[in-house]
Amino acid sequence: MDADSPLPGGRDKPAVVRRHRKFAFVLAALGLATETYAVASRGYGLGGNVIVRCREGHLFTTIWIPGVSVKSLRFAWTRLQHCPIGRHLSLVTPVPTYELTEEEQETARRHHDIRLP
Repeated sequence: MDADSPLPGGRDKPAVVRRHRKFAFVLAALGLATETYAVASRGYGLGGNVIVRCREGHLFTTIWIPGVSVKSLRFAWTRLQHCPIGRHLSLVTPVPTYELTEEEQETARRHHDIRLP
């Protein structure tokens, strides 16, 4: 061990910290890219208003941006948020519009969760 080195093995602490930060950034970017690809490949809208279904079957629109949750808690492909139709907290998942009838799509668009200020 070098007497001038702050860590065993001659490593400099700032270099180790930079490496860990770089790894965390790459991991976060990879996760975001994976979620974005999965959402797009399944036919869901990316960003903006997306039709979602709560566990009780209610359809409504919400702002769904991959990797970002401002008014909900994320759990993999679902989010815990307020359902404006049933007025309850529920896990919601995006629904591809091609699986819905025109009437269901219109109903979902009429009901939107809370808006961001």
